[in-house]
Amino acid sequence: MSLVIRYAEIDDLNGLTELMYEYIDGFYKKPQPATEKLHQLIQTLLEKKEGVQFVALQDEKLVGFATLYFTFSTMKADKYTVMNDLFVIEQYRDTEVESQLFLECHRYTKEHQFTHMSWITAAENKRAQRFFDKMGGIQGSWVNYSIL
Repeated sequence: MSLVIRYAEIDDLNGLTELMYEYIDGFYKKPQPATEKLHQLIQTLLEKKEGVQFVALQDEKLVGFATLYFTFSTMKADKYTVMNDLFVIEQYRDTEVESQLFLECHRYTKEHQFTHMSWITAAENKRAQRFFDKMGGIQGSWVNYSIL
């Protein structure tokens, strides 16, 4: 079996859209954004100015993706990455596919001299928390909020 982790490309648009919908409404049970908006997001990430998207292919089949957004930390007066998404289809969770996708995000962060990589996961997503602990992640002390 051959595993490839690489930057998303325009040819991935349809397959990546399907994976993102599986992530959004299949995994997190959230409403699907319009396809045009999702395509705009993917195309923005292809430009690699505000963020970057990686895909995982197992035997040439798209099986996962990860998204890094670029932002700044006032406390560090420097830039860092936010891993907003890390998703692999169920049969590849807790496998090398998931680990390598995560490690590619971490490698990119270090290679491009960002200060650090941060991410969040749902409080009930214990499987992901075990994975992030295994990968060396440290739970922070900040409390997350959002507002519509």
